[in-house]
Amino acid sequence: MGLLTDQQLHNLAMNLVGKDLEELGYEFLAVNSKKSKNPQFVATKEKKLIFVVVRAVNYPDNPVLYDEELMGKVSKHGINYEAKTFYAGVGVANSVSYELPVDSEQDYVLNYTGLIEIK
Repeated sequence: MGLLTDQQLHNLAMNLVGKDLEELGYEFLAVNSKKSKNPQFVATKEKKLIFVVVRAVNYPDNPVLYDEELMGKVSKHGINYEAKTFYAGVGVANSVSYELPVDSEQDYVLNYTGLIEIK
């Protein structure tokens, strides 16, 4: 199989964040698995709308740091819909050695601390 592509890494992150949103009681209104389309999730809970931007972040980059310009744009878009905007960064690393790329033949580690609200 070989090294995971950026889209495959993004899909891992999407699956983790999607499960987290479900466990938090959110219902999905829209899901876009393309990394280039933002937000990836539009969801609702108790009539409150949220936008969630998901990013897979390769080690050693910090998954809680985000592109402020991008998140500002998504947040402004969210305000038009009375939606709160969140960033969900998922750190991804090869479990054999964090220095190695993520490979489909080896286990990997995910580092996700939850949703970060953008204000």
